[in-house]
Amino acid sequence: MHADFEKILNWRLLAGSHPFPGPEGGTCINEAAIVAAGLPYRAIRSSADCPPCFSRPIAAYALGLNDAMPDDARPQLMSFVLRLSGSADRPEVETSRIRRLALESIRRILAPLCTRAGMAEHAEACAGAPDLPAALAAAKSAEWRGGALAQEAARARRWRDGALTAAVARTATAALRAADDARCAAEVAEGAAPFVPDTWARACTILDAALAIGRQASAIDLVGARARLDAARASA
Repeated sequence: MHADFEKILNWRLLAGSHPFPGPEGGTCINEAAIVAAGLPYRAIRSSADCPPCFSRPIAAYALGLNDAMPDDARPQLMSFVLRLSGSADRPEVETSRIRRLALESIRRILAPLCTRAGMAEHAEACAGAPDLPAALAAAKSAEWRGGALAQEAARARRWRDGALTAAVARTATAALRAADDARCAAEVAEGAAPFVPDTWARACTILDAALAIGRQASAIDLVGARARLDAARASA
């Protein structure tokens, strides 16, 4: 995938759902993927609104990232715009994708957040988790310890330390829920992003890894996708 898809496809991603793309593009990632694939346009408020050919957990994670990312980071998602339509697969494959999103969110995002908070032992356990059960156990431990440290920091008026450790607790809670809900995996990235500078790039790597499981989207001609996106913008 080309690194500058946002320039090639000439489309602006925005947070939230949109009745129809504006003159600068102006949709979320899933809505842009619908236009690029030539499918009937629809506003996407949740993964359930996506066409059946979209993987539900992938769409949920992508939508969660889209809405949480700041404007300057969101264009990173454009490299996935041609990979969503046609990604739906069997239930067991979709379950594997959810589990991968949860596992890698703990390894790649919760772990460095723990490091920033001075929780080296918990960071090591999260980063080195060999499987999802071990990762969830590590996240549960980080959740408890982060909450305890946040309370200690608040009593001592160490506000920066308290903010970091409270973020660990909240992010670990999201990671625990991510094993059943892909949208919560995006909340892991959202919780870590203020403290770990490369969080959004890590989240895109996780999205790429989940997309690599199971059925791959059918190839969409880049020129044709650009023409459809341009036509949608022109008709706004």
